[in-house]
Amino acid sequence: MALFLPNSPPGPISPEVGKAVRALKSLPDDRFIVWQRLAIWEDPGPDFLVLKDGSRAVLVKVSSATPRQARLAVQPELLSAWARSKPIGQAEREVLAQFLHRLTNPGRGVEPTSIPALVLFPNVTRQDLQVPAAAQSSNGVLWVPMDDLRPEGIQARIEQHLSRPLEPACLEALRAAFTPEAVVPAALTVRAPIERDTAAGLTDYLLDYDQEWVLKCDLDLSEEARRTSKDLSVRLINGVAGSGKSLIIVYRALLLRRFFPDKKILVLTHNRPLIRDLQAKYEMLSEGDAGVEWRTFLGWCLSQWPNRGEQVQAIGKQWRRELIADVWAQHIADSAVTQGMLETELDWFKDRTISKRSEYLAADRTGRGFALQEGMRNRFFDAFAAYQKKLNGLGQLDWGDIPRKIWGFMQEGVIAPPRYDAILVDEAQFFAPIWFEIIKSLLNPSTGHLFLVADPTQGFLGRGQSWVASGLEVRGRSHRLSKSYRTTRRILDFATWMYRTRIPDEQEDIVVPNLDEMPEGVVPMLIPLTSPQDEITRVINEIVGLVGSGVMPAHILVIHANWEGVDKLIARLNAALGPGAAHDPKEAIGGQAIRVCTLNATTGLESPIVFLVGLRSLAEQEQSLRISDEERVDLIRDNTRKVYMAVTRAGQRIVITYAGELPEWLKPAS
Repeated sequence: MALFLPNSPPGPISPEVGKAVRALKSLPDDRFIVWQRLAIWEDPGPDFLVLKDGSRAVLVKVSSATPRQARLAVQPELLSAWARSKPIGQAEREVLAQFLHRLTNPGRGVEPTSIPALVLFPNVTRQDLQVPAAAQSSNGVLWVPMDDLRPEGIQARIEQHLSRPLEPACLEALRAAFTPEAVVPAALTVRAPIERDTAAGLTDYLLDYDQEWVLKCDLDLSEEARRTSKDLSVRLINGVAGSGKSLIIVYRALLLRRFFPDKKILVLTHNRPLIRDLQAKYEMLSEGDAGVEWRTFLGWCLSQWPNRGEQVQAIGKQWRRELIADVWAQHIADSAVTQGMLETELDWFKDRTISKRSEYLAADRTGRGFALQEGMRNRFFDAFAAYQKKLNGLGQLDWGDIPRKIWGFMQEGVIAPPRYDAILVDEAQFFAPIWFEIIKSLLNPSTGHLFLVADPTQGFLGRGQSWVASGLEVRGRSHRLSKSYRTTRRILDFATWMYRTRIPDEQEDIVVPNLDEMPEGVVPMLIPLTSPQDEITRVINEIVGLVGSGVMPAHILVIHANWEGVDKLIARLNAALGPGAAHDPKEAIGGQAIRVCTLNATTGLESPIVFLVGLRSLAEQEQSLRISDEERVDLIRDNTRKVYMAVTRAGQRIVITYAGELPEWLKPAS
């Protein structure tokens, strides 16, 4: 079966178009790609675009003519009213001619006669379609009766009428005209020139075939479509860094709004910088549409809090660790379990809907990195209870309590959150099982669809948690994007080498990047320094020099390993370049300032130039004598994933600074 985009038509289609879909899907999948024109565009156009072997094309228009109309077309004297109407096939030829005229305007790179076309007549036999051959093939348009819609017939007709091999520019112009929903403005990419802004900006580009298939799969939110599926409608997209996952979230939200303006759509991420970035892109593309709800998951939870006037604030990290240290000293200190192990187990516990001792004793802890027998599990549960009692006594919550509270409010009927027809989740690998339980309960039972994008080289998958353990059955419902369009071969080579060197025994099912046709790019730049103070000063000087040479501030992203470094960098940059020259993207949407954020808040962001600062603090964590060997392994893995993520934010250049003696895994960049 041919690769079909979209895989199923969103919304109702005519019986004639349905017959054409079935005929075209019979084309061999190793040779043909078929696009169906979406009904959201006002300009008339062909119904299908067929491409063979990546370069030869034909347009297809479907006629709704009946056998009676076909017979009257050759005997118009039998019906005067029919004689005064347009001859059969003329309306279709006019639509094709208008489309080709728009396509062949100067500057599009397409010759007027370079794209042939077919008109399909699914209701009319060859015998009834008795129109002179000259009329059938005028202007490069060939008529195809229902007799030729069988698999062997449609393939033969198409192959006889394909264009000559098209030049890449011509093919891109054709795709852009036929599928404007797949056009990505240059302003939404990190491909723009980063040197002096004297040349014209890059032109728009197109989603590739895999990206477009992902964008358009399972678009239908109608009740009729959902009746064909008994289970939760879920689709998972795994993708390498820079493969366009976040962009697909934005474009999918836009398509759903255009097809189903009355449906309720929610987009979720785990951090504020990313959700602000996605919302800004959507508002630009949609010209200010406000019909999609954009939230971090915890932000959504807080928006549903029963007492909206109550100030809900999670306890600070340091205070929380002090409470955990007290509990560890009282309940666990006489065992081989460290304070860090207790803290991670508490987080694991709160990430689930577990509430009873019996549930914890029976829970599957596969992948946790350390075993707990029944006796130790009982002690851990007592420690959890003691910690929560201390927290409650202070009138405090931690971040893990917020989803658990919302889940409890929902189960008890205290709150009745809104229902959504579609929920789109970016960076889904960071979402906890209890988060997914809440999300699933928010979906409209009759039309609800859950769309997830994730990068398995980041997030929970490294801690042994699977999608099934998160309450989601994604087998047969997942797709991979392996091409990176954000970054360069040299940046991705370094990031992948670093990843494999630091965690050589990684067994997770990660997406291996496809390096074919990637630009070579510039070798990652490493600047060794003697102190953190020198590190900050050098980064400021480098950025001031770049801005002075004409680089746009918005093309620079600075990532620091901790929040103290972020605050220092923002203050120093604003002092050097003027107030408002730099900001934390979690505090603002869009803008032209230099973005500065922590390593933990960088997922989903991108920039032509990235500075990665403060990595020495990660090395100090990993070398600490206060953590166990098991904790060290987990920490190295988590830090490696964070660094991989940060490096692959860069579209053209990555600059890494390091204060102190270089570790082995950084030396290839030196």
